Amino acid sequence: MAKVAIDTNVLACAEGVGDEPRRARAVEVLAALPEGAVVLPVQVLGELYRVLVGKLRQRPADARANVLRWSDAFAPSDSTWAAMQSAFDLSADHGLSIWDALILSVAAEQRCRLLLSEDLQDGFTWRGTTVVDPFAREPSRLLSDLMAPPSARKRRRATPAVAATTAKRTRR
Repeated sequence: MAKVAIDTNVLACAEGVGDEPRRARAVEVLAALPEGAVVLPVQVLGELYRVLVGKLRQRPADARANVLRWSDAFAPSDSTWAAMQSAFDLSADHGLSIWDALILSVAAEQRCRLLLSEDLQDGFTWRGTTVVDPFAREPSRLLSDLMAPPSARKRRRATPAVAATTAKRTRR
């Protein structure tokens, strides 16, 4: 099963930052992701706390409870020194903020196929992790496949194009 990391902005939208269509889309995406497939970089949880207290003016105790609810729902992933070093490289080589770079680095370290974020460049791929904007007008095929019910995912895998590709690989 493909793993997906979630950026702060997706959780913040689900919490009510922004307009109603964005909140509804964030909730839809988060609810449709397969159980056990979601990784939350700890950096995201810290940023979410800051957003809840700052932008939404939640009391710190309420913000803490909301952040802990997300950490109960999805697997938090700590930042490592190796992830931080990779974040330095991403920041220096690609102009990302150090904190966005750390989130992407942790996602890659956790072998996530996708990082859902509207803050980073949609389609940017680094170490096998592709940034996907869940709010984009044209939905990403990668995200649509991940959000599909298990029965639909199985059907997609069995399409002639996929079967032909699989057959070619097994003949090698």
